[in-house]
Amino acid sequence: MFPLYFTLSVFSAGKLLLVAALSLSFLFHSCKPKYNKHQLEVTATAYTSHGWQTQGDPRVTAWGDTLKPGMKAIAVSRDLIGRGLTSGTEVQIEGMPGTYRVMDKMNRRWEKKIDVYMGRDLQKAREWGRKKVVIHWKTPVEDDSKKSGFDGGSENATESPSKTRSGK
Repeated sequence: MFPLYFTLSVFSAGKLLLVAALSLSFLFHSCKPKYNKHQLEVTATAYTSHGWQTQGDPRVTAWGDTLKPGMKAIAVSRDLIGRGLTSGTEVQIEGMPGTYRVMDKMNRRWEKKIDVYMGRDLQKAREWGRKKVVIHWKTPVEDDSKKSGFDGGSENATESPSKTRSGK
């Protein structure tokens, strides 16, 4: 037979390990970012930083970001903004390496469409053409304790017409 103090210490150690494991599990679970994963088939075209493709400075996006050749950036149609593809959202495009960042928004007439930024390379943009692609992105899960009941109004309620790309 084991002495009583050995039995109690094994029992106490077991309880301690269980409490520690549950605490760590709770800690990691509560600190872990929570995201909803999305995927969608969209029409993808390409655009470049040329003045005839836009209104205003072709390097400045509708959200005010500055585009530079070599950036992995996309513009999204306005309906996709409501699906969580807001400025700065990271997007994977199936069949293309790397991660793209949403940096621009398209004219209101387009739906379920993205434009892939090609810098100043017109030939590359023309070769891209128009194709169907599947995109993947994440949106944070809304914390119920932070809901205010106010959605901030329309995404584009006060937007100037000069801040949108035309013809795309």
